[in-house]
Amino acid sequence: MMKVRVKQTRSAINRDKSQKATLVALGLKKLNQVVEHESTPQIEGMIRKIQHLVVVERA
Repeated sequence: MMKVRVKQTRSAINRDKSQKATLVALGLKKLNQVVEHESTPQIEGMIRKIQHLVVVERA
């Protein structure tokens, strides 16, 4: 499977609870933190939900 690198670039302050929970579910806790995941439909949906807070690289 293809991997994706997700980097948090914007703060979660003043965001919905669900967006904060999505960041945590992806493993993002701090700004500029990078995590790598398999590209599954579930992960893609989570990324779409918080696309304004992160930058995604296809690996």
